[in-house]
Amino acid sequence: MELLLRRINRLLIAFDLLLGCAALADPDATLRAIGHRRPTPDARELFRRCAPIWLTFAAAHATAARRGAARDWWALAWLRGTEIATDWVWARSPAIGLRGRLALRAAGLFNLAAAGGFAALARSRFGANEPR
Repeated sequence: MELLLRRINRLLIAFDLLLGCAALADPDATLRAIGHRRPTPDARELFRRCAPIWLTFAAAHATAARRGAARDWWALAWLRGTEIATDWVWARSPAIGLRGRLALRAAGLFNLAAAGGFAALARSRFGANEPR
């Protein structure tokens, strides 16, 4: 299980880095790729505004991959936990097609599983002896 969580963590470094950079560089194309219809100017800029969030997530995942302390895995559990409901809320947008709604709901479920997995890794691998 630990090996799987570490692999998922490495994939999330790349995913969040790609998503953050793409949201900055070409928000329209990125929104289309995730099932959003043509965005209004305000939706485009709100999406672009999320790029630093995703880049921060990439940095947190990279820190856990490199350092691997219990506090790093706990931080990832909290970060992914904050994302559980956000994609479900976004899936309610009338600008999101069916494919996008399903993908966003799946992302919420993935974040729930990732948060639980990273928390379990922090707890089982490091126990109560390391500061959180």
